[in-house]
Amino acid sequence: MLTLLLVIGFAAQWLAWRVKLPAILFLLLAGILLGPVSGLVEPDKLLGKWLFPAVSLAVALILFEGSMTLRFHELRGIGRAVRGLVSYGAVTALLMLAAAAHWIAGLDWPIAFLFGALGCVTGPTVIVPMLRTLRPDAKIANTLRWEGIVIDPLGALFAVLVFEAIVSREQGHSLGVFAATIGSGVVIGVVGAIVLAFLLRRHLIPEYLQNFGTMAAVLGAFSASNAITHESGLLAVTIMGIVIGNRRDVHIDHIMDFKEDLSTLLVSMLFVILAARLKWPLPDGMLLGGALVFLAAQFVVRPVSTWLATLGSTLNWRQRALIAWVAPRGIVAAAVSALFALRLEELKVPGAEGLVPLVFSLIIGTVILQSATSRQFARWLRVAEPEPDGVLVFGADPVARAVAAALAAADFRVLVVDDDWDGIRAARMQGLETFFGSPTSQHADHHMDLTGIGRLLAMSTRRELNSLAVVHYRQEFGRERVYRLRNLAPEERHDRRNFAGNLLAPALFGEDMTHARFAEMMSEGWRIKSTKLTETFDWPHFVEQYGSGSVLLFGIGERGVLRVVSSKRELDPKPGWTVIVLVPPRQDEEEAGT
Repeated sequence: MLTLLLVIGFAAQWLAWRVKLPAILFLLLAGILLGPVSGLVEPDKLLGKWLFPAVSLAVALILFEGSMTLRFHELRGIGRAVRGLVSYGAVTALLMLAAAAHWIAGLDWPIAFLFGALGCVTGPTVIVPMLRTLRPDAKIANTLRWEGIVIDPLGALFAVLVFEAIVSREQGHSLGVFAATIGSGVVIGVVGAIVLAFLLRRHLIPEYLQNFGTMAAVLGAFSASNAITHESGLLAVTIMGIVIGNRRDVHIDHIMDFKEDLSTLLVSMLFVILAARLKWPLPDGMLLGGALVFLAAQFVVRPVSTWLATLGSTLNWRQRALIAWVAPRGIVAAAVSALFALRLEELKVPGAEGLVPLVFSLIIGTVILQSATSRQFARWLRVAEPEPDGVLVFGADPVARAVAAALAAADFRVLVVDDDWDGIRAARMQGLETFFGSPTSQHADHHMDLTGIGRLLAMSTRRELNSLAVVHYRQEFGRERVYRLRNLAPEERHDRRNFAGNLLAPALFGEDMTHARFAEMMSEGWRIKSTKLTETFDWPHFVEQYGSGSVLLFGIGERGVLRVVSSKRELDPKPGWTVIVLVPPRQDEEEAGT
């Protein structure tokens, strides 16, 4: 049964990738089908007494991974609208959601406030897939993306603090005990982060054990904090992640990658199990209450909180209207609500059984409605980007930078991405937009802004990574909009991997062009030239002037449509086109002399 859950979790993640929707939707639906609908999976019987500890440890790792993404230095540049959405806008949403849960669904105020804290959280795992199909203008995309990144860990912190207050109240603890619980979680989180950072910075943990050691340290801090003051562990790991994420002297990229992979596995298993625990029929009034609370959240809470949060910002009313419509709930709300419900049910807190149905109703409702309507709404508001004509260039060596600079000079949005820091730094010095990291990583999926980008040019010097990027973005952009620059000449290709490479994507700039040949030509003085063709100076005249050896790279039609030369597409430039061509050095010298 555990193996079946693992396979189903993978299938849900894969389906989400195929249809470009948040994976949480398919995970929750799969769990509902396996549990309440069919009765095939009964998590309480399957895991027994291990259910609560397993869910607790999984949620602890998910919160740690999410909280590491909160970088304080990034908050300075996120803009007034985002600061409003994650501060007083989030507090407004929390209070209004709590009121809706209390007056509509009948939850007691403590549980209603906990629902409000969980319900005001979006997150990059649900926002990013939606933005790719929504394709709004850059201001909206950046606002929504940064709201999700920042409020994900902040919302978890809100929810943990509300939960601590409820548990302390139910157990008859004084305000001093509540303060001690918060203080213990904060102290253990900070101390754990400092100790872990010291071990990593001094290389006292070998590199191959650093991921393992970090996971052990997180779970150790979680358990130690819970042992000292009950229920403080989640706060400890959240604080620990925030502190580690903001340490400039610790390299955590490889830890982030590991935690992202681990979180994907945990989320895939966890949400299927949690959704399968839903009782059917739902508690009295919860089905109707969940639907009404979702409608209140969609049509009242989000618009009011967004209007308040964006007052005085540079956003116009159309942009504010779309932001008010798009706020899908995600992983933090689902995972934390289920864990809290388990604990609150143990304490027999009134209304605890209604928390998970309300949260899941909000998640499923917002994801389905907003995924189905947001693109049309954005078009109606005239804030949707047209067909994406920007270019993602994978590679930051001189060849890739020269091609990227030529496209940027032609007024196309170009994003240069690579994990070679020297190359990225050189691209930045040329004024190119860059992203440092692997283009196929989950970190890139969450943080790389692809607004207006519709093509991939895989131009890295590493053949295997080019192939991986092509496979990754072929589904994103379409099979006919990904290209790769060959790393091997035709006569050098003998094995089946090279034959498979031909099937992945067409060869950039023709069958015989390779990265090494392009680099050699540039070292000999060849340069990329952009020219507007006219009736009196058409393509044959260009070839006559600059030589038949000139290599046509791109053509830009009269309407600004970019056409890429490849092994599957030769161009016949027409008057009115702009051509981007690699020309021999002597022709440039002759032109300079005249």
